[in-house]
Amino acid sequence: MDSTLSARNDSASDIVDDHLIIRLSPACMRPYLRLARLDRPIGTWLLLFPCWWSLALAATAPGYQFGSPYTPWYMPLLFAVGAIVMRGAGCTLNDMADRDFDRKVARTATRPLASGELSMRQAIAFLALQLLLGFLVILQFNNFTILLATASLLLVVFYPFMKRITYWPQAWLGLTFNWGALVGWAAVRGDLSLAPLLLYIGGLAWTLGYDTIYAHQDKEDDALVGVKSTALRLGHKTRNWLILFYSICSLCFALSGWLLALPWPFWLGIVSMVIHFSWQILRLDIDDPHNCLYLFKSNRTIGWIFLAGIAATSLASG
Repeated sequence: MDSTLSARNDSASDIVDDHLIIRLSPACMRPYLRLARLDRPIGTWLLLFPCWWSLALAATAPGYQFGSPYTPWYMPLLFAVGAIVMRGAGCTLNDMADRDFDRKVARTATRPLASGELSMRQAIAFLALQLLLGFLVILQFNNFTILLATASLLLVVFYPFMKRITYWPQAWLGLTFNWGALVGWAAVRGDLSLAPLLLYIGGLAWTLGYDTIYAHQDKEDDALVGVKSTALRLGHKTRNWLILFYSICSLCFALSGWLLALPWPFWLGIVSMVIHFSWQILRLDIDDPHNCLYLFKSNRTIGWIFLAGIAATSLASG
């Protein structure tokens, strides 16, 4: 590794060495925890929220309240465990595929596989363990949900290669990260309908928005090493495209609630979400990596706002 890149790594690396999970874990486990991104939980939240949204939406109809035989109290916890494990598996697979690219990018050059801290054999073993744990979680649901959740592996496997062939890898990430919008509904009701499909489409548009913001951190390095992203494709038109992405997201989420005839707290959540989206668009500076990372992480607030709006409907319904 040349000295220029090494100097950049000191300030640009996305490794969080002082994270509580890293500091409290045994030294031998730290490379694996960093490989699974447990020191950066924002990705887990973004994967988990569509699951929780869908669970909550599915439980709004009469007879589907949480705590009932349809939705036992531990179901949201199962999805949380599944999100942690499968996000880690996805990151592991991504780093296995991208290790040569990661060595050339300042932000990623110190990741465990790119730096040589872990070998490919160790990464494969760790990936197998995570997939096994994820499968054990899936087995707790009904047969339709097991099949549906297993199908998402096709999306997970091919995602790392999308940036090599298209400027829209964020779209494939959206298909992958929001699969829980379908799985959560299926876990409660054992089927699919238009409401979770709209939630899924809206989640795809949401991911196109937040991950385009995230990709602007790496656009210069990506262009140099030859990988593609919506940040490179959209460039200075990003703000206009974000308006489109977030509008589609808000509209699809609103339609899903309208189909289920949800009361006013849901719509308060939609309005609050639109306000937050507007704030992101106004604050965006695509040439400031710190600004992009801050706004990307703020999408966790979007997750909580929308979840609160859905959950509050049960209180309003009495």
